[in-house]
Amino acid sequence: MRISIVLSVLVVLWLVIGLVAAFQRGYFSPADTNCSTLGSTVVTVFVGPLNYFGVNPTVECPTVPQPSE
Repeated sequence: MRISIVLSVLVVLWLVIGLVAAFQRGYFSPADTNCSTLGSTVVTVFVGPLNYFGVNPTVECPTVPQPSE
């Protein structure tokens, strides 16, 4: 019981630190939103405190083939 409470608090703190890191990087600005920006934001939130140790997660969008004419 006590371990689950401590673990829950640690997970919440981890995610809050990740949100702060994503906010500091400007990922929540409304300008130029695409799948790469969304992916990088999500990864930054989940990587959390590792951002402050030099981890710089980024996500590249796959190229989608264009329809032929």
